[in-house]
Amino acid sequence: MNALAYLDGPGGKGLAYRLRPGRSPTILFLPGYASDMEGAKAVALDGFAARRGLAMLRFDYSGTGSSEGTFEEGTLHGWLDETLLVIDRLTKGPLILVGSSMGGWLALWAALRRPDRVAALVGIAAAPDFTDWGFNDEQKDALRNNGRLERPNPYGDAPQVTSRAFWQSGDSLRLLESAIELDCPVRLIHGDADEDVPIEIAFRLLRQLRSADVQLLTIKGGGHRLSEPNEIDAIRRTVAALTEPSE
Repeated sequence: MNALAYLDGPGGKGLAYRLRPGRSPTILFLPGYASDMEGAKAVALDGFAARRGLAMLRFDYSGTGSSEGTFEEGTLHGWLDETLLVIDRLTKGPLILVGSSMGGWLALWAALRRPDRVAALVGIAAAPDFTDWGFNDEQKDALRNNGRLERPNPYGDAPQVTSRAFWQSGDSLRLLESAIELDCPVRLIHGDADEDVPIEIAFRLLRQLRSADVQLLTIKGGGHRLSEPNEIDAIRRTVAALTEPSE
């Protein structure tokens, strides 16, 4: 396995990453909210990259996984800055951004900020603007008044915590209300049984993307995590098609 290393991030926090050398394009995996680079999808793609001789970069946002920092201090703006930093410091040449859930939102912004570097983008259950549609009015009031919100976590015993700072930063980075000015190929993979990010979000994203090369793959019965063997295989096939030279 490619060794764990650290990059000095904003504020001096060490950002943990694993960089696999190889040929271009480099695959950059962006995890979801409160997730990390050791998840099933990221590890499977790293194995795919190894077999194909492709370069791949995985990293943990500050406060998550093996990176330094406190999770509740993280914001979407801050994690976007970290994403751009690892792109600029650790990669060269064309990139394929693969973002899971919140990572799909960050991938869209990274592509907008580095359009000359991003050759293609894959959103896995991408969740742009979830700080808007993902919270009801009562929860938004709690964030405004209390500074944090705890909700049941479907993937673990500890509650899922959202801070007011994160929620406010997300509100300032919303994308779905206007055209998203990307021209690179975009592939969206979404389960039709996703209870966390309704598939309508994928359709809204598809409509707002300016690119003429956008495809949505719907997985029947797929939930939010998309980590079953057939689902990971669909992700691998999608990324493989983007790494192959066009005829």
